[in-house]
Amino acid sequence: MAKKNVIIIGAAGRDFHNFNCYFRGNAQYNVVAFTAAQIPDIDGRKYPKELAGEELYPEGIPIFAEEELPELIKKYNVDECVFAYSDQPHVKVMNVGALVNAAGADFSMMGPKRTQVVSKKPVIGVCATRTGCGKSQTSRRVIELLMEQGLKVVAIRHPMPYGDLNAQKVQRFATVEDLKKHKCTIEEMEEYEPHVVRGNVIYAGVDYAAILEAAENDPDGCDVVLWDGGNNDFAFYKTDLLIGVADPHRPGAEVSYYPGEVVARMADVIVINKIDTADMANIQIVRDNIQKINPKAIVVDGASPISVDKPELIKGKKVLVVEDGPTLTHGDMKIGAGTVAAKKFGAAELVDPRPYAVGKLAETFRIYPNIGTLLPAMGYGDQQVKDLEKTINNTPCDAVIIATPIDLSRIVKITKPTVKVGYDLQEIGSPNLSDVIYDFLKKKGLGAKKCSCCS
Repeated sequence: MAKKNVIIIGAAGRDFHNFNCYFRGNAQYNVVAFTAAQIPDIDGRKYPKELAGEELYPEGIPIFAEEELPELIKKYNVDECVFAYSDQPHVKVMNVGALVNAAGADFSMMGPKRTQVVSKKPVIGVCATRTGCGKSQTSRRVIELLMEQGLKVVAIRHPMPYGDLNAQKVQRFATVEDLKKHKCTIEEMEEYEPHVVRGNVIYAGVDYAAILEAAENDPDGCDVVLWDGGNNDFAFYKTDLLIGVADPHRPGAEVSYYPGEVVARMADVIVINKIDTADMANIQIVRDNIQKINPKAIVVDGASPISVDKPELIKGKKVLVVEDGPTLTHGDMKIGAGTVAAKKFGAAELVDPRPYAVGKLAETFRIYPNIGTLLPAMGYGDQQVKDLEKTINNTPCDAVIIATPIDLSRIVKITKPTVKVGYDLQEIGSPNLSDVIYDFLKKKGLGAKKCSCCS
């Protein structure tokens, strides 16, 4: 039987994982290329032979821009294209499918059965229906509850391999110094730093079977694996408990985005986050959609109350608000923690950074014209970090509100006063995550005890 020629359509994450799980070493297929989108400057590379399998791919696998897909299908006589990236509206996914079919190839999306790796340890997954729903603070809350039970928790983060792929095969982060050692981008630091500063170990990289084995055998011990999802992808590992997070600021996304709807349908628990700042009508839309597609899910109400370190720098001032990059770009959010802080503490004006943006930041605003008067903390490479720094310092404002999960002033030199915004998950009423984790640990025979607030 002739091999099938395949292109995997991705964004340097799920695409590599699907290849590793199913296509690597599979002589029935010939993966002729990956395509890349969503993230700046990740095309033009190769998936290296050392990761692809030198026997079948002695030259590695080239990575092209997704815009070249129709020509690539013809050039390589492609039989099938596999869609493998996340946080996409359903219509965009099927637009790509139509493009692929029109070029003569089959179009597919791979599910959990062929892509989820099974762990020897209990696995709790935290995923979401969109980027920016609040997975990070939900993950932190779950880890807190597990640690209160005396358990060793190792987190594994959805991939962000934007650098040397061989060097990023398996990465372990236990200290802030590890972030420097691995030359992390701002986006990577935003995900890893909140874990390590709290004393947690977190893994990430490219080869998620090898990463799981390393995590299960972590030198500091591992009782439970916590999958810290990215975008709105479903977990790379078979979960024993799946917690999904939904955002009522974007009602309807839970049934109109891929693969977020997969998460919403699979989840054992769904946290409706940010109900402290969302409209009641929008909260009800999310509740109704969850009830319709996943009536067995436990629904937890959650808020993300904010804190600021210097509120006096906001009141009556002209402020520049810097928010998490992906949340504003492909996450389509028009409001974040920094915006909430600016309004709550009486800012006179949110200064529009667009007239002052330079280089790759100006390009980001061209690609995502609906960001508005917020500045995405883009930092996928050295030039983008430099352009971010210059854009911040170019913008005429009294203070900069930093609403990223890391201390951005540690990465870029900001010449204006800064205000740091923090946020954590706060569960409202019952059921809550304490109940969920307690029941889960009891079923797993891990000796759970009720905390004082729940007894």
